Amino acid sequence: MQTKALPRKRRIKSNWAWALLFVAPSIIGLIVLNIVPFGESIGLSLTDKQTGAVGVSNYVRLFTSDKYFWQSNVNTFLFTVLTVPVGVFLALVLAVLLNRKLRGRSIYRAIFFLPLVCAPSAIAMVWRWGVFNSKTGALNQLLSLVGIQGPAWISDPHVIMFTIAIVAVWASVGYDIVLLLAGLQNISKTYYEAALIDGAGPWQRFRYITVPLISPTLFFVLIMRTMNAIRQFDLSFMFSQDTDLTFRSAQTLLYQFYRETFMKLNANYGSAIVVWTVVIVLIFTAVQFLLEKKWVHYDQ
Repeated sequence: MQTKALPRKRRIKSNWAWALLFVAPSIIGLIVLNIVPFGESIGLSLTDKQTGAVGVSNYVRLFTSDKYFWQSNVNTFLFTVLTVPVGVFLALVLAVLLNRKLRGRSIYRAIFFLPLVCAPSAIAMVWRWGVFNSKTGALNQLLSLVGIQGPAWISDPHVIMFTIAIVAVWASVGYDIVLLLAGLQNISKTYYEAALIDGAGPWQRFRYITVPLISPTLFFVLIMRTMNAIRQFDLSFMFSQDTDLTFRSAQTLLYQFYRETFMKLNANYGSAIVVWTVVIVLIFTAVQFLLEKKWVHYDQ
């Protein structure tokens, strides 16, 4: 018995060794590039830049005397509300359509995925000057053809966040479509065949078959999209600068972190903003996991 058990234990140890070897690069990268820098950010946030004293002075300033910080919170929340529900819903609808037998389906998939391989700065510039320019932009030109005067998309503080949200949804929907397509293709066709025999219509098949069976993938997409929305920086940076009237209306939390850390050279205060942003991400993620059991189905 001992001679048989010994090789089995060796095989288990060997399997664990190979498993650790394969995941080691990811673990090392996570520690070096994420965990260690975040730990240093926490340390910086607890250190006063002027006196070097350790304390919570940066957080006191953050929550009591920095009025722009609360505006950044509102802007980040508004951006999340504008992009996450619309983006995920649009990706789901397009994924369902692309999952059907359409002529040129591969071309459509490539078109939707194309924005992901483009630089965010290039995307922002094309949309800013080619589409949303109030005088020469394509969108206002099209609206004028039907007698509608388009708004000042990039110079109106009340409109700028909606403008950024439109571009963000357009740029990210392709990635969500790819993930949802993978989930749709794992659904057995026998469910739909049985539903057709029972007389279920297209909406009933979508509501009672597609959505429940794709809910794990949909849940993952929702979490990732929420995280990315809270960490939004590049589009706000490209669409609005310090001298613009729309600057405060477009400034998100990470945009404010960038300004405090790299423009005002106050990494201590900027680190406090980063820590707060991570806390918000954790809160949103925890709430999503609490609600997961009510609508996510893992049994097929």
